[in-house]
Amino acid sequence: MTAPSSTHTGAPRAGVPQGHTGTAPVLDPLAALRTESDPPTDVYLTGTVFLDIIFTGLDSAPVRGTESWARGMGSSPGGVANMATALARLGLRTSLAAAFGDDMYGEYCWESLSRGEGIDLSLSRTVPGWHSPVTVSMAYEGERTMISHGHEAPPPEEPAPETPPPARACVGLLMPGRQEEWIATAARQGSRVFADVGWDETGRWDPADLADLEHCEAFLPNAEEAMRYTRTDCPRAAARALTDKVPLAVVTMGERGAYAVDGRTGESAEVPAIVVEALDPTGAGDVFVAGFVTGTLAEWPLADRLAFAGLTAALSVQEFGGSLSAPGWVEIAAWWQHVRSFDDQSPATLRRYAFLDAILPEAIRPWPLRRALPTLGFRRPS
Repeated sequence: MTAPSSTHTGAPRAGVPQGHTGTAPVLDPLAALRTESDPPTDVYLTGTVFLDIIFTGLDSAPVRGTESWARGMGSSPGGVANMATALARLGLRTSLAAAFGDDMYGEYCWESLSRGEGIDLSLSRTVPGWHSPVTVSMAYEGERTMISHGHEAPPPEEPAPETPPPARACVGLLMPGRQEEWIATAARQGSRVFADVGWDETGRWDPADLADLEHCEAFLPNAEEAMRYTRTDCPRAAARALTDKVPLAVVTMGERGAYAVDGRTGESAEVPAIVVEALDPTGAGDVFVAGFVTGTLAEWPLADRLAFAGLTAALSVQEFGGSLSAPGWVEIAAWWQHVRSFDDQSPATLRRYAFLDAILPEAIRPWPLRRALPTLGFRRPS
């Protein structure tokens, strides 16, 4: 689940080292492009971190007045943590500005993101007396239903540090009818801004409500959102229409894959979805955006970027949890090794992903992996 973006700054959690604290990534997709003058941050993003509790293995939607049992359960950081984790696992130096509750949920999410994923939380803060927002996600029939609870974090008492920081790119969630000053600031600083969008609860679907698109390089809505904003009945037509407002339009089409149009060059690309058995679709859209941002910053061809984004999203739905299901390079390499050894993907798929041969590290552990835990009560071995 992606939450509305808002810049949260202030004092960090006591005793937690700041900056990019994780181990070195298996692969740095920008290694050939890095220079001494680069900003220390590859991607900056901001928003609300939820604790996600995910139930899987439901045969159908819960029925009023009855009790439903799930065959699987997982807990993980959610909300904006989905995309932050996906970016970090793909080797990008990721900075997240968010508020964290000072409860056990908040501590777990902070530790998971900072120590576990190496995400820079120096622009984040802990809010005394504020409880962490929570989302319960129920996955069934290839979809999910979510129930969330939370309160807006109070503003910081201390002056905010510089936000957004200098970064190669920023990812923002556009909220219909509301402009985010930090998006314009990031664009003026030279960051490439990628935008997702929240559901328009008003039902207006007025393109004028997306004024921040003028500061963005790419817009990545799903098919339903794209068609509503453009008054079209075809995702491809919607993508073409959106290039009147943003240079690059990418429309995700679920099981039909994704379609992209670059309005600057006229180039378009379409890739089919990867065939997988979905366990939990929570956060798949965020993982798709992270994959596309990675390929764009690495200067890959448009079709390769689109295919890679679809692949990362497909791998994520096979695991519990929106953030902790995001694949890293080892999992991607293991998938590529797997599909070349078995016939569960079409020959066209193998040709489409041949570009991975020049990128991937050698797979060094089995795929797939489980990451999210059913409870926060387990302690790591000392």
